[in-house]
Amino acid sequence: MPRPIGEHTTPWPEPDAARYVAEGYWAGVPLGHLLRAASDRAPDAPALADAATGLALTHRELAERVDATAVRLLDRGLSAGDRIVVQLANGSAFVILTLACLRAGIVPVMALPAHRRRELTHLSVLSEASAIAVPDTLNGFDHRGLAHELTENVRNATGERWQVLVDGPGADPADMDLRTLCAPGDDPVADRARLDATAPGPRDVALFLLSGGTTGSPKLIARTHDDYAYNAVLSAGAAGVGDDAVYLASLPLAHNFALACPGLLGVLLAGGRVVTLPTPEPRAAFAAIAEHGVTHAAAVPAVAARWLEHAVGAGPPAPLRVLQVGGARIPDELARRVSPVLGARLQQVFGMAEGLLCCTRLDDPDDVVCTTQGRPLSPHDEVRLVDGDDRDVPDGEPGSLLTRGPYTPRGYYRAPEQNARAFTPDGWYRSGDVCRRTPGGNLVVEGRDKDMINRGGEKISAEEVENLVYRLPAVRQVAAVAMPDPALGERVCVYVVAQPGSTVTLDEIRAHMETVGVARFTLPERLELVDELASTTVGKIDKKALRADVARRMEREHGTGAAHAPR
Repeated sequence: MPRPIGEHTTPWPEPDAARYVAEGYWAGVPLGHLLRAASDRAPDAPALADAATGLALTHRELAERVDATAVRLLDRGLSAGDRIVVQLANGSAFVILTLACLRAGIVPVMALPAHRRRELTHLSVLSEASAIAVPDTLNGFDHRGLAHELTENVRNATGERWQVLVDGPGADPADMDLRTLCAPGDDPVADRARLDATAPGPRDVALFLLSGGTTGSPKLIARTHDDYAYNAVLSAGAAGVGDDAVYLASLPLAHNFALACPGLLGVLLAGGRVVTLPTPEPRAAFAAIAEHGVTHAAAVPAVAARWLEHAVGAGPPAPLRVLQVGGARIPDELARRVSPVLGARLQQVFGMAEGLLCCTRLDDPDDVVCTTQGRPLSPHDEVRLVDGDDRDVPDGEPGSLLTRGPYTPRGYYRAPEQNARAFTPDGWYRSGDVCRRTPGGNLVVEGRDKDMINRGGEKISAEEVENLVYRLPAVRQVAAVAMPDPALGERVCVYVVAQPGSTVTLDEIRAHMETVGVARFTLPERLELVDELASTTVGKIDKKALRADVARRMEREHGTGAAHAPR
């Protein structure tokens, strides 16, 4: 049996929790109940459109399918508190299964379709998962086959029976077929009554989000029903999402941004409609916006740039009203083009799966919207910007961001060593972001103080890349750093000192990492072979100097800000 989640989570101190309840931040109602109540307000209003399959559901139809799926999961051996790794592309199966887990108290672990053997094994063992949900194949990759390959590893590590849920025609009798699992039920009234009677508690863990993986493999972030509902509702209010909103979910729904900022959950709680699309490719996205009357969408800067380029020839994606941009800082000059070119109001979003969310407001002056990443959503968000000695810096000066509040958990799951580094004894989370605060209270993100590479919103651990490259016998020393990229913000560059008489190529490094089974977005895209690595006066590898060096090399080769192909 997996250990109860509560054994390895860090609760909010009771005085803080009591204050959040008293002041109305925490509703004291599980997410499944809140979503059911939202569907009751307008049961015949449209709730979900799957742009890939054409499936369209009203709020009542969606709620009833969710309840039927939750009951089937329970009847097939999963129990409240069990963990299931969810690795599905954007679509109705993701939506129905995830909401069914929330309804039944089963805890989804939000994996990405890009994850492979290494990441999935780590997540499954760390969470003590009993099941995994995958597509049969996606973009030519056999996800079902990999899920079955993992069976023995997970069973040996956790002792748990491992169930595989498959979305697509590749399911066999040994799998749960998600198409059958997510079908309408025979008795919606009985399903609802059963689930209402056995609902999880509002402070129970609702789901696991993944950290950016700044120190090796991703850490698990336990989000409770109370805190995550508050997260979604606050975000919906700030984005102007009401029951007339139509939200395009084209970024991966497993990300916090697309799931609850306001994303899927915030829009459904507001009574709006969600349109799922498995890709943010401009042509497909613009077609979905036009066909479904999309009013709100979210993008990372690289996607926003592609949409802007596409709109020059195709015209603005009417009737889009609000485009949220987050995941990384959008360049100011790009931000200024969003409203004139796309015809939508830009909302910058800065936050983290660990909690704190900041955003510009829809009525902010254009200069604030285009040059800052906004201000905290909740009146009870606490934010400090500090120097290297944890002393607060004045407004206008850059400092490392510390935060705590009603939707910022106090620790990672089963990660005591990381918790000691990432959280202060009095509960402040060290985000690793370097920001400065304007006189108006908005934050401007200046960079990171952790060894992190942000590739189009996907956070890559330099340490993990280095550990894998060190497995090559020809490598004596390696340092992974971010190199600038106009489309994605950053890409991975590795500096390598080879063993005497040896050499190594970028193709060899990438092939080795692919063999290990890592997500493709972590693969280095530039290699610099050097005789020695730059170091600080105390002998540490000087990552700042290496980042500056690769930027200079790229400028000489291609001009400032030019894209650089892997070599």
